[in-house]
Amino acid sequence: MKKTAKTALANRSETKVAVVGGSGYVGEELVRLLLRHPYADLAAVTSRQFAGKTLADIFPRLSHHQKAGDLRFGASDPAQLAQIAQIIFLALPHGFAAEFAKPLLENGARIVDLSADFRTTDPRVYKEFYGNDHPAPELLGKAVYGLPEIYRAEISHANLVACPGCYPTSILLPLLPLIGEKAISLPSILVTSLSGVTGAGRKVETDYLFAECNESIRPYGVPKHRHLSEIEHQLSALAGEKVTIQFTPHLVPVNRGIITTIYVDLSKEIDADSIASIYQKAYGDEPFVRLLGAERFPDTKNVSGTNFIDIAWRLDLRTGRAILMSSIDNIVKGASGQAIQCFNLMHGYPETEGLL
Repeated sequence: MKKTAKTALANRSETKVAVVGGSGYVGEELVRLLLRHPYADLAAVTSRQFAGKTLADIFPRLSHHQKAGDLRFGASDPAQLAQIAQIIFLALPHGFAAEFAKPLLENGARIVDLSADFRTTDPRVYKEFYGNDHPAPELLGKAVYGLPEIYRAEISHANLVACPGCYPTSILLPLLPLIGEKAISLPSILVTSLSGVTGAGRKVETDYLFAECNESIRPYGVPKHRHLSEIEHQLSALAGEKVTIQFTPHLVPVNRGIITTIYVDLSKEIDADSIASIYQKAYGDEPFVRLLGAERFPDTKNVSGTNFIDIAWRLDLRTGRAILMSSIDNIVKGASGQAIQCFNLMHGYPETEGLL
């Protein structure tokens, strides 16, 4: 009797996974998604701050999972983690992730890194944007950029995946198809993004206290936000020439979500239907890209807690510009959800598993 796809999936074994740095916003979301994933066996979660405490102690909203009441935060021993888990998710600050990646790879683990440490291939660019020498420059050329809609095949065979940042995800997915079709003038790209406070991470700093953020919107990271390094790297790689963009991020008083607006000059005569055709060709079959067209606008409330990116566009006949818009949840599609999407590809699971 021929097995159905459903039967074949049911017979697949679970993959043991570990999360290094599980106490931040991204780490917490990653743990939540892995606990409900049918093929992920969460074997370890590390945190120096909460070592010895159970997941349920620190994340009460996860207490309905039996494993959350049993599994305790442990120490980050690369050799030990590589012995108990096949996939290691690194939810660490930049600089620290690369230090863990090297011994993990040497011990045979596969890695999904959510930091910025492997998103560029040039150690000089890393130092320019992050202020320090790269801890493991020999690994930069071995990482695959973890944007599944663009690098699906490469991710499936990778041992080291560098998950994109939240801003880059919201910017690259609207831009890349149009650049691929040579539909826009590269020097004209202007980007404005607004992000919720979780994008800054779970930390105690004056700028992110409630009284400082509430009822306030402010730009930051101007004119050279760190994410520009990977955004421009990816745009340049596709365009075949150096691309430099203007990018202004803003902090807004919401917990999660990113709205991005991109302004571009068109390089040839093109109408809204042609833009729609380009996007349909690129993303028509993508499970997590929703094309809103010229009728609706992206809204963070419609993507909150999901792995979707919503994309819309308009033509401004007065200026001859196209206006591209997107919305994502910064800690799901912009981080943990995209990491799960990569994990699914790396192990041959359905790409949507654990995310819908």
